[in-house]
Amino acid sequence: MSKNAIPHFAWLIPLAPIAFAFGIYFGGLQSSSFLFINRLTQLLPDMLWAWLTFLGNGWGSFSLFFPLLLLAPRLLSAGLFAGAFSAIASTILKRIFNLPRPARVLENNSFHSIGETLLDKALPSGHTLTAFAVMSAIYFASDTENRKPLGFLFLLAALTGLSRNAVGAHWLTDVMAGAGIGLWCGMIGALCALRIPEAQLSPRKAWPRIIALGGLSSIYVHSTQVLDIDLNLPLQYASIAIVVITLIFFGKAQFGSLPKNSQ
Repeated sequence: MSKNAIPHFAWLIPLAPIAFAFGIYFGGLQSSSFLFINRLTQLLPDMLWAWLTFLGNGWGSFSLFFPLLLLAPRLLSAGLFAGAFSAIASTILKRIFNLPRPARVLENNSFHSIGETLLDKALPSGHTLTAFAVMSAIYFASDTENRKPLGFLFLLAALTGLSRNAVGAHWLTDVMAGAGIGLWCGMIGALCALRIPEAQLSPRKAWPRIIALGGLSSIYVHSTQVLDIDLNLPLQYASIAIVVITLIFFGKAQFGSLPKNSQ
């Protein structure tokens, strides 16, 4: 087996959360499961759930993982490919189903919400889909011997999905469907990244420089927009700092000695 191989059974794992979503929806548990989780998550501060939601925003996750441009560019590439696939999948599926969100169905005072009130295009949860896509892409693009410590990435993705229920934006079915589809997008993204020749991942090659330009774009987005929730602004400013520092070292790598990449 290749050191980067994706086990065959891994492709079947996404069927579990998708089946769970079907069970909730057709079992008449849509509202009750949402309200239970929404009320339970109120035990923790709103800022925690807002910041976890930030991990499911494409620009947010890209900025937070941006240091991988120097440390492990293949892993960052996997996340980028997976994020692109997740954006396409989310857009298509939301248009096909166009299901109502909790705020469209339930009374506003019956649940806790944070941020902008969203009404339609519920399935799947795009933030959950993106989080699972990026996290699983990084996991499966890593060498098999390095994957065990990265297991926490799936916990972060699961908490990101939970946050979409906590902020009142999605049903549990949306989250579970997003998780399953996101896992598939992540594995496909990992396979794409593994096809990039090692020599093309050097900081002086075209692909890393294109990613660096994406970093400049993320600085603009973080400094001119509010991503999802106002509570995320401190995290947006921190993301700008992360990208700027990474770009400084990336710029130095254009002229100095090149670091040895572990991935």
